[in-house]
Amino acid sequence: MGRREDFARTMRHEKPENLILDFGGNPLSSMEGDSEDRLLEFLGYEPKKGPNLLFGKTKRLDERILTYFDIDTRSVGEIFTPKDSLFQRISDTEYIDEWGVRRRFTGLYWESVNTPLKGATLEELNAYRFPDPDSIDEAEIQAHAQRAKELYENTDYVICAEHPVYGIFELGCWMCGFEDFLTRMALDEVWVHRFFERVLEYQKKVIARYYGALGQYIHYTSSGDDFATQNAPFVSPDMFRELVKPYFQERISYTKQFTKARYLHHSCGSVFRLIDDLVDAGVEILNPIQPKATDMQPRRLKETYGDKIVFHGGIDTQELLPFASESQIEETVHETIEILNRDGGYIFAAAHNIQPDVNPKSLTVMLEAARKYRRA
Repeated sequence: MGRREDFARTMRHEKPENLILDFGGNPLSSMEGDSEDRLLEFLGYEPKKGPNLLFGKTKRLDERILTYFDIDTRSVGEIFTPKDSLFQRISDTEYIDEWGVRRRFTGLYWESVNTPLKGATLEELNAYRFPDPDSIDEAEIQAHAQRAKELYENTDYVICAEHPVYGIFELGCWMCGFEDFLTRMALDEVWVHRFFERVLEYQKKVIARYYGALGQYIHYTSSGDDFATQNAPFVSPDMFRELVKPYFQERISYTKQFTKARYLHHSCGSVFRLIDDLVDAGVEILNPIQPKATDMQPRRLKETYGDKIVFHGGIDTQELLPFASESQIEETVHETIEILNRDGGYIFAAAHNIQPDVNPKSLTVMLEAARKYRRA
C-alpha cells in the first residue's frame, strides 16, 4: 500500500497501513525564521539562506529534510499578488500588500501597521480599489501547475495545493482592525455583507484560474481563516452562521467544481463550537488542532467529531516542543497518534509552523517518534 492509498484510507476514516506524516506539505505545517537553517545544520546539511518571504508566502522546506524524515506530503502553489493592485515595495523591510495593508518586517513576521478600511462608509468600501484577479501572471499559475503535474506523475507523494487567496474574516480584521470589524459584524451587517461579497467575487475568479490549471494533479487543498482565539470563537456560532459561513461555504463548493481534492481548513484557537458548521460548509480536514486551546484536546475531539472530520496536527508548539524533555515529546506523539489515528481520520503534524524557539533536537525527536509509531 502506498502513500496515496494511505491518504485515501485516512479520508475514508479507515486506519491506514502507515499514518500520513505532513511536514511542509501545506502552508500551515512549515517552519518560521531560522528554524529550517538550524535543522539543516543539526542534520549535517549545509543551510541555504534565502530572502525574507513576503507576508502570505510560504517557505517550501528543503527537500533534504523531507527525504530524511520520509515525509509523505509535498506542496505547490501560493497566495498570488495581482499586477494591478495596491502592492508597493517600500524597502527591504516594508511594503504595502495588494489589499493596501502596510506590512513591516520585525525580524520574524511581517506585521500590519495600518488599517485602510477602518471607519470606512459603505460608499467608501464600494469605491475602494480591490486587486484585479485577471492581472495575476498566468506564467506563475502555470509554473505551479507544472510542478503539481510532475509530482503527480513521477512520485507517490500526497500533493497539497496551497490556498491562493486569504480568508474573508481575517482579511476584514486586517483591513479594518479587529475592534472595528468585530463591531461592524454586530452593528452593521450591510457593510459586512458587502465586504464579504466583494472578497468572494475576487476569490472565485482566482479559484477558477488556479484550480482550473492544477486541480487534476492534487489530493488536497487548503484555506486559512482564523475564526477563534485561544479560548473561544471570535463571534458566536449564530453570528458565524449568519455572516461568515455562507461565503465560506460558497468558496468551498466553487473550488470543488474544479478539483476532486479534499478540503483542509486552518483556524487557530478553540473552534470546537464551530466544527459542525465547518463540516456542513464542506471542510473535510481540520488544522491545526492546538491542544492547549479550550476544548481542543485530542481525546475530546476524537470522541465528539472523529467520524465527521479528519484531524491534522495536534502536537503542541506552545509548550511541548519548546520546553518539554525528549521523553515527554515522544510520549505525547505516541499518545496523540493512539487517540487520533484510531480507525483512521488523522494526519500527523505539529499544531502550527515550527518557531525558532523549538530546538532542532526536539523537532527531530517528534518526527522520528511519528515514524516509529506510524504503522497500524
